[in-house]
Amino acid sequence: MAETTVSAAPHRTPAIAPRVKAAAVLFVLFALVPPVVTALGDPFLVLVATRILAYAIAALALDLILGYGAMVSFGHAAYLGFGTYAVAILSSYGVNDLFLQMLGAILVSAVFAFVTGAISLRTRGVYFIMITLAFGQMAFFFFISLSAYGGDDGYGLSNRSTIFGSDMLENDVTLFYVTLALLIALFALCHRIVSSRFGRVLTGIRENATRMEAIGYAPFRYQLTAFVISGCMTSVAGVLLANQAEFVSPAFMSWHRSGELIVMVVLGGIGTLTGAIGGAVAALLLEEFLGMVTDHWQLWFGLFLVLMVLFSPRGITGLVEQIGRRKR
Repeated sequence: MAETTVSAAPHRTPAIAPRVKAAAVLFVLFALVPPVVTALGDPFLVLVATRILAYAIAALALDLILGYGAMVSFGHAAYLGFGTYAVAILSSYGVNDLFLQMLGAILVSAVFAFVTGAISLRTRGVYFIMITLAFGQMAFFFFISLSAYGGDDGYGLSNRSTIFGSDMLENDVTLFYVTLALLIALFALCHRIVSSRFGRVLTGIRENATRMEAIGYAPFRYQLTAFVISGCMTSVAGVLLANQAEFVSPAFMSWHRSGELIVMVVLGGIGTLTGAIGGAVAALLLEEFLGMVTDHWQLWFGLFLVLMVLFSPRGITGLVEQIGRRKR
């Protein structure tokens, strides 16, 4: 009976295939960015695009728990910080390999997410939001206290990470494609998770945790596992952001950054994965464009977000799907 109930729980399953196709289109468009911007004579845009891809990974990770587990984490940027400082701290000790730095970031994030998640998940609603915010701020102020790594002023990296001893990431285009490859791999992982039995149980817990517990599932264990996976994925984005900016700072893990990640997910469409990527792209492109037009870009960005929530509560994904249905 449990299997039947869980399989029927997710109402989004029929829409998964079109959204995977939409993600594939996005990835193809991303792959075309370096040759296009090089032809336009503005290679700096490759770095901007790399930053967007890294934040898309963070938004994707947050959507896994926000969209499928109904866990509104307001301290998720802490894991971005763990990723960035893993690069700075390990490189200062001579560990420059990208994958070793990612491993270090993932291990720290897994421990932090497990401990804080085990505490936070004993609360619900606004209390969960506030306790994740509190843990995120604790991490934020801890890294501010690290004077050896610049404290509040941040810390400049002397060079980017290496891959098996090669300094290929010093090339901006190579860094872009490595970031894109990791985004594709993590999207495939998330798609696999939400399509699996684990994902169906997680979605069922989102819909009705009491009923799922009544048929024999332990919501706490499933939610905690998803929370840890999401934190580890976000730390990978932090490693890439450190390499893109060649600079680390506690600002990467402030509560404002956590709010920005939530905005990206909401803007793209909660619980869609593809929407999280699209939301990150839309939010950061709007930030870049409005920032060139006016110093008060936050006002216009906020207005755009309000209009989007009012007229398309399911975000950009819902808007695109609505347009697609009308064309039929």
